[in-house]
Amino acid sequence: MPFLVCMGATLKCSFGLTPSVLTVLPQNRLMVPTPAANIMDHVPMVNIIPFGMCSSMANPQVASATSAALGVLTPQPCVPVTLAPWAPGSPLFLIGGMPALNNTSKLMCTWLGVIQVINPGQMTIQIP
Repeated sequence: MPFLVCMGATLKCSFGLTPSVLTVLPQNRLMVPTPAANIMDHVPMVNIIPFGMCSSMANPQVASATSAALGVLTPQPCVPVTLAPWAPGSPLFLIGGMPALNNTSKLMCTWLGVIQVINPGQMTIQIP
């Protein structure tokens, strides 16, 4: 059974060069002992912190720098663009009126990166 994700969870992007940490604002949240996340915790630069450098050619900055370097892949600073919520979440367990975020959920970046949870931030509470 998947684990509930909370603040401090470790995240990884398929095109990012370094891991990142999930930030969850403590508004109307379950504390386990830090705020638990729901699927709406996907806001770039608030919940999703950059992953170091981005190597996706779908990112205009990377494409431009690579073109300027005569086709040699040139990673650029990561600025995640996550427009949709995490999917699928846990519809049977609600936090703040939205499905809870579990460690099997994925988040898509506009630059074609897949963001996933490496470490949920706690290992005691499992959710369906």
